[in-house]
Amino acid sequence: MMQTRTLGKTGPAVSALGLGAMGMSGAYGETDRAESIATVHAALDAGVTLIDTGDFYGMGHNEMLLAEALHGRDRDSYQVSVKFGMLRGPGSLSGGMDGRPEAVRNFLAYSLTRLGLDHVDIYRPARLDPAVPIEETVGAIKEMVDAGYVRHIGLSEVDAATIRRAHAVHPIADLQIEYSLLSRAVEAEVLPTLRELGIGMTAYGVLGRGLISGHWSADRQAAPGDFRAFSPRFADGNVEHNLALVEALRRVAEAKGCTVAQLAIAWVAAQEPFIVPLVGARTRNRLAEALPALDVTLTADDLAEIGEAVPAGAARGDRYPAAFMSSLGVGN
Repeated sequence: MMQTRTLGKTGPAVSALGLGAMGMSGAYGETDRAESIATVHAALDAGVTLIDTGDFYGMGHNEMLLAEALHGRDRDSYQVSVKFGMLRGPGSLSGGMDGRPEAVRNFLAYSLTRLGLDHVDIYRPARLDPAVPIEETVGAIKEMVDAGYVRHIGLSEVDAATIRRAHAVHPIADLQIEYSLLSRAVEAEVLPTLRELGIGMTAYGVLGRGLISGHWSADRQAAPGDFRAFSPRFADGNVEHNLALVEALRRVAEAKGCTVAQLAIAWVAAQEPFIVPLVGARTRNRLAEALPALDVTLTADDLAEIGEAVPAGAARGDRYPAAFMSSLGVGN
């Protein structure tokens, strides 16, 4: 039986591990459509209920892919989390963020059509729009909740102060933010705020985009279209340092009888009972490796040993290219 966790005081009960679908739409290079759909099916069959997407993943490609994968499934057997508002141009040029109320309604209408659904379970702005007060953006989503098109409101990549302001308008189910052994900035202010307000977290990047999966090597070249070709943590000079941390983590994993990826996922899940790790598996093999992470029990001694292998702040390089760091609510 799949373990479950509840996203905050007002959010839904979801599988203790979620599936992040971004990588199925070109973020990490060429993908196999049939394998992507088979991976979604395998996740659902294994009891994974939470599937995360964004309307800008592949310019709508990801939502249409999920529509095909979810067709015929009981609508009450899964939850779809959708991020919106990230603007793009031809060639995947970044165009900022649009959190205006009229944009919220427009983005949602397109997402519902592409997904083939009459509602989304969690709807969230992908980033904070610096030109629009978060109260206005969340207020517009609240109208969609009242109208039945959205079940719960989430946030993504914002700081503690923004969380408080949004939560005052409407209860926030969860914050989606990067959290892993390599990215721990949330521990200072964000995690305590979520704990205080009763808000859940869906943690993405739990394997550092594959860097701490145990499968990356210093001589591996990112494929055409792979985000990691521009990621500072995968850059020459940084990647060697970061992979040395992975080898230290591998020794702990071997002693626990699990893989590096399973240990890294289990570590995130062990930090708080309201955290749901999102695994960006693009293949059934990677999914099959990730699922047993929920059965890895970490003792206080295990957590201490992991902390010695990969101390907070040990990663070298920012988690995004410099041009994107300013849009994040917290740093590394």
